[in-house]
Amino acid sequence: MSETGPWVKVAELSEIPEEGVLGIELDDETPIALVRSEGEVFAVRDVCSHAEVRLSEGEVEDGTIECWLHGSCFDLGTGAPLNPPATQPVPTYDVKIDGDDVLVSPAEKNS
Repeated sequence: MSETGPWVKVAELSEIPEEGVLGIELDDETPIALVRSEGEVFAVRDVCSHAEVRLSEGEVEDGTIECWLHGSCFDLGTGAPLNPPATQPVPTYDVKIDGDDVLVSPAEKNS
């Protein structure tokens, strides 16, 4: 995890289910899926790069999130698609945990 900034508090860690996801809005305009998987918290754009539906409605497993509509899985660390029909990555964001506060950097990591 790189130390970028500025940081924006977006949630409390206790709000994100274990091996689950919480959909939030960053800066009131960017949909973000906060995902807790394998003991880490990730932030990805909450829009599938294939069908433009919310990833936060999908399943989380083994460091991936699956789009509920067509089944594309994305790596939570890189945003890379792991299977079709998606062929483009989803943007990812740096996350920092400060106590129970979850902070996200608004700058995309893989843009």
